[in-house]
Amino acid sequence: MIALPWDPNGYTFWYLLLSVILTLSECRWPWRPQPMRRPDLGFDVFLVLFNGLVLGAVLGAITAWGTNRWMVTGLPLWSPPVLIALPWWAQFLVVLVAKDFLEWLVHRLLHRVPWLWEYHKVHHSITTMDWLGNMRFHWMEVVVYRTLLWLPMSLILVDWPVALAMAVVSTLIGHLNHANLRFDWGPLRYVLNSPCFHLWHHDAAATAPYGTNFAIIFTCWDWWFGTAHFPSPTTMPDRLGYAGQDQDRMSPRRRWLSVMPFARIMHRGDPPVRS
Repeated sequence: MIALPWDPNGYTFWYLLLSVILTLSECRWPWRPQPMRRPDLGFDVFLVLFNGLVLGAVLGAITAWGTNRWMVTGLPLWSPPVLIALPWWAQFLVVLVAKDFLEWLVHRLLHRVPWLWEYHKVHHSITTMDWLGNMRFHWMEVVVYRTLLWLPMSLILVDWPVALAMAVVSTLIGHLNHANLRFDWGPLRYVLNSPCFHLWHHDAAATAPYGTNFAIIFTCWDWWFGTAHFPSPTTMPDRLGYAGQDQDRMSPRRRWLSVMPFARIMHRGDPPVRS
């Protein structure tokens, strides 16, 4: 659905509103003393606009064009089961849990598969964390997520208001997880992600070979499958980034512009560097 930025029935309104709220919150209640004008600030502001708004619109247009071309050929369309007959809250919960678990699996792949990790390094190049970091990711990550999630998520169709609520909640949690805020859910930390929990995912000295704390929304996946690392809500990593980042000759901007940053790994046969 295409909506003007000030229309609450569209995603852009909520995306901009959440961005403003998180910015003001970090200014009022910062957890870590860090400058507002930090390294790569302009790059991250660009990604907030491009990755958050432009890229989704472009991929949506490509998907619509592909569907239209498929229909023109006369080939049958995939007709998946739907949840529209269920109450809106049931639709919301089913999609939220199913999508989050699939994204948790994909996130683990980004850390374990060498060429995917080369893309994911863009996100882990963050050394000064704030909510803008939520949108620092390689554009190919969106392609990977959409490709791997397309078939399972195509089994679930919901009403537009539910889809919009899903997008808003996902953005809120994502922004919050990367925000410079000392926020923890207390006993619910074993269910919901938070800035205190997710910050350890960006620890440059990770305690596991392929990283920890892969949760997007629900941390229960990490606790259940043994990938959680959370010393306490009051502690934080000594340094953010990934192992070997100081020796990496490819800057985050150059890596983001690269279509196949993993080519040098495949050419040299070097093992992937983990965070």
